[in-house]
Amino acid sequence: MTKSGIKSPVYFDLRVIVSYPEVMELITDLLYDLALKDDQYDHVCGVPYTALPIATLLGVKARKSMLMRRKEAKAYGTKKMIEGHFKKGDSCLIIEDVVTSGSSILETVSDLKREGLVANQAVIILDREQNGKQNLAANGVYIKSLFTMSEILKILVDNEKITKQMGIDVINYLNDVKAPASVPVVDRIILPYEERAKLAVNPVAKQLFSIMATKKSNLCLSVDLTSAVDILDLLEKVGEHVCLVKTHIDIIEDFSDNFVTQLKQLAQRYNFLILEDRKFADIGHTVSLQYSKGVYKIGEWADCVTSHSLPGDGILKALNNVMDCANRGVFLLAEMSSAGNLISSDYTEATVKMAAKYPEAILGFVCQNKKTFNEPGFIQLTPGVQLESSKDELGQVYNTPEKVILENGADVVVVGRGIVAAKSPETQAVIYKDTLWKCYMKRISGKLE
Repeated sequence: MTKSGIKSPVYFDLRVIVSYPEVMELITDLLYDLALKDDQYDHVCGVPYTALPIATLLGVKARKSMLMRRKEAKAYGTKKMIEGHFKKGDSCLIIEDVVTSGSSILETVSDLKREGLVANQAVIILDREQNGKQNLAANGVYIKSLFTMSEILKILVDNEKITKQMGIDVINYLNDVKAPASVPVVDRIILPYEERAKLAVNPVAKQLFSIMATKKSNLCLSVDLTSAVDILDLLEKVGEHVCLVKTHIDIIEDFSDNFVTQLKQLAQRYNFLILEDRKFADIGHTVSLQYSKGVYKIGEWADCVTSHSLPGDGILKALNNVMDCANRGVFLLAEMSSAGNLISSDYTEATVKMAAKYPEAILGFVCQNKKTFNEPGFIQLTPGVQLESSKDELGQVYNTPEKVILENGADVVVVGRGIVAAKSPETQAVIYKDTLWKCYMKRISGKLE
């Protein structure tokens, strides 16, 4: 089976060519003559991982700088996705071994473009002729290939390495089975909220995108207060400036049904949504009861909730079954902002894959990194923000609005003590709102310098 999910009767594993120096040298010479001898590029970049040795040899032969794309950023050091020395506007030729759908090349193109590089040309060893060339062209990427599958089959038949009938059967397969058209590369962080609302599956996500666009606010207020009266008084002052209000309902000492009623009234009056930061983390059956029963009856008033993925997809299945997905949704916790947290990159990746099974229930992800997910219909909710970078005595790390929006890709930014503990919460809310919105407008303009 290929990466694109196509079951194929023929497969070429070019990873083994690294064991044959003469073959590596020959392929390098052929690719050089095909794409580098007469064309000018500033850099070459191999698609991880099979093409990396070929890209290295090509860079040396052509005396061109090589860039290396990581499949995921390191959690330490520079945390770069593209390694090497370059400047914005430089051109880069992409090197790949085999193309079926073109998805691997498009992933590399996306990361290179995000760094300001021009990447619209690729050279490959083998084109399987299953729509990859067309998919890439539709995304503005054009390829040159050393061989096509038809040419390879003819060589094998002519040299009696396979039967003529087998060659015919494979050609028929290639004509009948094509890779699905690739969705054009869309960088979600430069797409306006209005456009992303159209791409969201969950109705609450659509609503939140629309609220942000209408109110010109991507500010989420975390009301971590223990008094219902204090919370309602605070929201009377700042409700018009926020798109989302995050609660921890179980810390309120004077909780009552009347508090919930007034909270919902304020949400309607000031046009914000309510997020109960419950961080569900139990087995599915228990979570369904925690969501719908008990003293708080979260499902009756919270527009959205947060949940861990730790118990497995049973937790999402339970929430999907018990909640009204037309009016409710889940932010899945993919990363945390506290120092020393134990969430690994593998855990984050598995969380995003899990969410793909329940798109109607998922608003997005609580995370810190723009690379966590690509789907523009999901929302990145990022906590741990203050006007100046800092760290508290309990390990909470705070980043600036500029960093979380421009560098880290946040869509909705959570601010708590920076507003709640201020002498004038309303004044501070306006400052945060305006600062965050200016960062968002700068981001979608593409002018990040």
